Amino acid sequence: MNEVSTGALFAVLFLLIVLSAFFSSSETALMTLNRYRLRHLAKAGHRSARMAARLLERPDRLIGVILLGNNFVNILASALATIIALRLGGEGAIAIATGLLTLVILLFAEVAPKTMAALHPERLAFPFSWPLAVLLKVLYPLVWVVNLIANAMLRLAKVDTKGGRSDVLSQEELRTVVNEAGAMIPRRHQKMLLNILDLEKATVEDIMIPRNEIVGIDITDPWDEIITQLANAQHTRLPVYDGSIDDVLGILHLRKVITDVIRGKLDRDRLLERMKANYFIPEGTRLNTQLVNFQRNRRRIGIVVDEYGDVMGLVTLEDILEEIVGEFTTDPASLSRHLRRQDNGSFLAQGNVSVRELNRVLDWRLPTDGPKTLNGLILEHLQSIPESGTSMKINGFPVTIVQTKENKVKTAEIMPMKRRTRAAGRE
Repeated sequence: MNEVSTGALFAVLFLLIVLSAFFSSSETALMTLNRYRLRHLAKAGHRSARMAARLLERPDRLIGVILLGNNFVNILASALATIIALRLGGEGAIAIATGLLTLVILLFAEVAPKTMAALHPERLAFPFSWPLAVLLKVLYPLVWVVNLIANAMLRLAKVDTKGGRSDVLSQEELRTVVNEAGAMIPRRHQKMLLNILDLEKATVEDIMIPRNEIVGIDITDPWDEIITQLANAQHTRLPVYDGSIDDVLGILHLRKVITDVIRGKLDRDRLLERMKANYFIPEGTRLNTQLVNFQRNRRRIGIVVDEYGDVMGLVTLEDILEEIVGEFTTDPASLSRHLRRQDNGSFLAQGNVSVRELNRVLDWRLPTDGPKTLNGLILEHLQSIPESGTSMKINGFPVTIVQTKENKVKTAEIMPMKRRTRAAGRE
């Protein structure tokens, strides 16, 4: 070592500090890579992404080779700094050299490169993966021994060394990913993705048409009334029942009888022949499950029944799709079938509007684990049938009863949340 000039020793020391920065930044860059983007790039044929993904398949080996290299260059740099200190200032300069080297390594080989790697992991991880792969092959026997000892110590501490990093996201974690996508996903598409995640939380009771609002054909009605009902029907599919909705005979598609109606050849027997068999849905069925069931059974409408077989309501495929994409309406003044915006900024809502529909259309956060409709929320809040003009606040939302009918609220006026917030700000 005495034959080597001090200048050469400084050059080697500088090189070792650069290598230390390389190992430090490569570790941070590879460990902070977005695994989903990495998989996408690897599948798209990005060679460096494939190499990085291959290294991350065995993180213990990757960390082993990085730490071996990093510790080796740091120890060698310390030894060189000691030799240089002895040459320049004797034994008294060793402490100064140690302090300076610690500061230099901390700033230029640890903090700065690791910060850079954390901010721009792909920029560093992809090119650094190639020399790391070469080092791993060269030092594999030593890395294998180190990992063997380290894994044995972890097993003694009852740590599972075979269980790799899990990239499986929970529903709430996936929701956070969608929300934080920002400009990468249009706001409307974000909302649709979140609505798909919400399907698992809702059941058919949350969106069904209740039995007292089901529009169907009573086969016992006078024939002239049935023909008139078919001619004026607003739905393409109608349940056919015998006297009571509990005795549903089947589902009639108007397309199958319209020709017979026009030709005057339709009678009760032919109408019954054109019906499709009932499709029943048990109460409590999750919307995501029912969407799959509709697809599997090639159905678009089903009758919801309780545990006793009594009819509770009716659910259509369109009802579930509206939970994802919003209302199918071309009327800009009508946000849904049950909500209409008024000139003063408030909303006129029917009492049978579902809580989920209010949350979806008006972007509110009303609880969905209690009453399913606005009428139910109002009755639960007041514990009585209100009179017209009664005002209240439900979860902070001002609600005024506009019209009641017998034992239920027919319509109510709701002040939107944004308007209420601005008013509070002016006060």
